[in-house]
Amino acid sequence: MSQQSQHWVATAGQPLRGTLDIPGDKSVSHRSVMFAALADGVSTIDGFLEGEDTRATAAIFSQLGVRIETPSPSRRIVHGVGVDGLKAADGPLDCGNAGTGMRLLAGLLAAQAFDSVLVGDASLSGRPMRRITGPLAQMGAKIDTEADGTPPLRIHGGQALAGIDFASPVASAQVKSAVLLAGLYAHGHTSVVEPHPTRDYTERMLSAFGAEIEFSPGYARLRGGQRLRATDIAVPADFSSAAFFLVAASIVPGSELRLRAVGLNPRRTGLLQALRLMGADIREENPSTHGGEPVADLVVRHAPLQGIQVPEELVPDMIDEFPALFVAAACAQGPTVVTGAAELRVKESDRLAAMATGLRTLGVRVDETPDGATIHPGPLGAGTIESHHDHRISMAFAVAAQRASGEVRVNDVANVATSFPDFDRLARGCGFGLHR
Repeated sequence: MSQQSQHWVATAGQPLRGTLDIPGDKSVSHRSVMFAALADGVSTIDGFLEGEDTRATAAIFSQLGVRIETPSPSRRIVHGVGVDGLKAADGPLDCGNAGTGMRLLAGLLAAQAFDSVLVGDASLSGRPMRRITGPLAQMGAKIDTEADGTPPLRIHGGQALAGIDFASPVASAQVKSAVLLAGLYAHGHTSVVEPHPTRDYTERMLSAFGAEIEFSPGYARLRGGQRLRATDIAVPADFSSAAFFLVAASIVPGSELRLRAVGLNPRRTGLLQALRLMGADIREENPSTHGGEPVADLVVRHAPLQGIQVPEELVPDMIDEFPALFVAAACAQGPTVVTGAAELRVKESDRLAAMATGLRTLGVRVDETPDGATIHPGPLGAGTIESHHDHRISMAFAVAAQRASGEVRVNDVANVATSFPDFDRLARGCGFGLHR
């Protein structure tokens, strides 16, 4: 079956039951390979996400001269080459669908002595990159893009970078991380101030690998010229992947799911707060720490949800979870209003438009605005959904179908493999009606 022809047929299943092991966090997996590659010594990564995006990042570091072993699934042994040990690749570096991979690598590769070219798939090739090439240019980097600021990124090596104090105009962990990675090589100090705090995976992991870095919500500062030392990382379960099951169990009567050891980075869990404001029954049990990240089991039971005005301060902390939230809103009592979410228009797809169009196809009224939407809940019917090759749109409508009165066909679901290759197996195993 070609990638373009893969689809799901989803229907209402049974009450969702069971204990699920969600795959490893994508953001942590990307960064763990990057920093282990730059460290002095050998690092072991457990819980590595076996998704196409993260494998693409690992493959790029192999092209750059780093030896990476895979003794078993979800484990990587990375033989670090040090911050000055990367070698020029013999061709373009393919990031696949990974915006995180491309943007962070741009910051890292801008500081190397050799030239590099970063490419991606059709979706990634349409995503904006001036948000990183701008501040990197202020540091002395030379990066060429297409005329509209999209990939490929042609990075000219051999540039002397200088630290900057960067006030980011967008709340983006990827922008912050690209600047900090370049700052690791820059002369002097580099600082980033954000308009709203974003997830701090890069800061936490740099610290775990021995870097001296100051950080607090919305602020980070480091000194250039530091070395990293190898460390072992346990990757927590990915909250963004868990989000689909949190919503599914909340909206399907009779459901109760336990999701084990889910990462609860406070800059990642805006959806958890939003669902609780809507009346969701979600408990945290067995709290602990994995690789510097807070984790806990999440136990979710069906509960009647109420529409809310989503607090704008939660938006940056749930930017990847809005497709799941839209489904919860469609099944709630009363409208849900989202504002301040213009960033959704430049994700893997225009997620505001894709979710609004898909929900309308199933009979739900959605009033779209430039930076959000109002979702008016109602009965979900049958229909054919275009995912726009966006993994999170595909999974969101598999969840929506569990409350639909008829068959929901979701087209172009191959990209689910970028973040959650086992989604359909886990979903069927706990009671979803879902088949290819």
